[in-house]
Amino acid sequence: MINKITELDWLKKTLGPGILFASTAIGVSHLVQSTRAGASYGFGLLFFIVIANLFKYPFFEFGSRFANATETSIIDGYKKLGVWVLWSYLIITLISMFFITSAVGAVTSGFLQNLFKTTELGIWNHIVLFAICGSILSFGKYDSLDGLIKIIGFTLLISTLLAFTLVLIKGPVSKTLFPLIDYNKTDILFIIALMGWMPTAVDLSS
Repeated sequence: MINKITELDWLKKTLGPGILFASTAIGVSHLVQSTRAGASYGFGLLFFIVIANLFKYPFFEFGSRFANATETSIIDGYKKLGVWVLWSYLIITLISMFFITSAVGAVTSGFLQNLFKTTELGIWNHIVLFAICGSILSFGKYDSLDGLIKIIGFTLLISTLLAFTLVLIKGPVSKTLFPLIDYNKTDILFIIALMGWMPTAVDLSS
């Protein structure tokens, strides 16, 4: 019985960061880009999604393996390579974090406005959203974030399976699963954006 409890605790401890990592990837890439890709191109862009995941997977895998093997973060690994590597990472993070945070925040705020009909509040939607997120991280710390992420992830899983089932029962029938793609400027720019966001940014493993 003791071994079973220990194994269960180990499983929860292991799954916690993994679920957090996976849930962090759910955002613009899955809720916006993927749905648009399916609606406009069917399964025509599936190849590009698979390629993006294959090329990014080693970065995600190495970050986790390095942390488990050395019991340090990959940031410490960057420092061992030289201070210039650490500063380079810091500069890249500072440059990108404002754009990524604002983009994800705008999308999330848009979802909330559509759900709760609060469009008339304007910029206050964004302020309230970031205030709630900041409060969770400041007061609840990792444990609260981990618990909420599991609830949200489970809810998204159930709702996705339910939506998929309902579409199979009654939904518009596509003429072809692999429509012809022109690969014009609009298509190429969308493919680049889709691959860039799918499944998430490479530096998430840090």
